[in-house]
Amino acid sequence: GIYPDVKQFRMEPDVLESFIRQKIEDHRVDTVHFTWQGGEPTLLGLEYFFEVVRLQKKYAGGRRIENGFQTNGVLINDAWCKFLKENNFLVGLSIDGPDEIHNTYRVDRGGKGSFDQIMRALELLKTHDVDYNTLTVVNAGNQHHADEIYDFLKSIGSTFWQFIPIVERLENGSLAAPDDS
Repeated sequence: GIYPDVKQFRMEPDVLESFIRQKIEDHRVDTVHFTWQGGEPTLLGLEYFFEVVRLQKKYAGGRRIENGFQTNGVLINDAWCKFLKENNFLVGLSIDGPDEIHNTYRVDRGGKGSFDQIMRALELLKTHDVDYNTLTVVNAGNQHHADEIYDFLKSIGSTFWQFIPIVERLENGSLAAPDDS
């Protein structure tokens, strides 16, 4: 994969503490928002995020702390959902459409699509009443299926949708969005 050693994204404890303290102290507003994304944050483990929340509370200084958490949902379980709900995390669930569309690019190392795992995660989020929205990557596999994706996202109860295009670098160095292919 692109990021073979995900552990490189784990901040060492002292770096994590400095990051959280400085981000909170640098904001002169009542609410400080943290977004946890890139790679797959659940790979950092639940204990890591217990420490994140502990440090945020330590340095909040009366400010409200909000957390956004972007995930592919594969590792979401009851323990994660309990934590996310108790700590008011807003979860962005990555889903690119119904199964045949989603599984075009979202596959595991064995080539198996992740759709069923995402739907399991979605049901757990709903069961635990975790706030969530959906993020759909617009790519060559789904760009011509807007109606299907719209109907699907509506059918799963998503009320806030984000769309981001995949932009690829062509051999000549220029950038191409999905429609340019």
